[in-house]
Amino acid sequence: MQLESALTSALVFENRIRDLYLEAVAGTDDPAGQKIFQALADDEQRHVDYLESRLAEWRKTGAISIERLDSIIPDKATIQKEASRLQSTLNQESRGLKQQMLSKALETEIETSRFYEHLVGQIAADHRAMFARFLEIENNHIEAVQFELDHVTRTGFWYGFEEFDMEAF
Repeated sequence: MQLESALTSALVFENRIRDLYLEAVAGTDDPAGQKIFQALADDEQRHVDYLESRLAEWRKTGAISIERLDSIIPDKATIQKEASRLQSTLNQESRGLKQQMLSKALETEIETSRFYEHLVGQIAADHRAMFARFLEIENNHIEAVQFELDHVTRTGFWYGFEEFDMEAF
């Protein structure tokens, strides 16, 4: 895939997921839900800004500089460490709405991650590191959203793995 096409395609994904999180912020009255959705929206906006600046640079000079892309969403290890401190006070109606929003966000994050995974395998080696960083960040977003979803649904599964086996007792 050519760089300009990769950048414009990535912008489509990033704008879509950012907008989904902004809708989720507006759609929940739970302060904890608003906080996580806003943090994810802000992170996605940083991705949009970064990609737009790289695209403008490419169009102007025919080259890009790859700058470090940071994320405010912690990595999986940090999420796991903080998980035990989280408590929910959502009522049943808010819980259902947040679950719907998180499910849609998870689906979209997985799709975005798959896009970057494919792109990393297709893009020229000199641009691969930039998109590999996006893949790393999007995978952390998946972990954060999955954790929130597991917490909201209290299914006995955490990160998609069963926390406890009632059959063993």
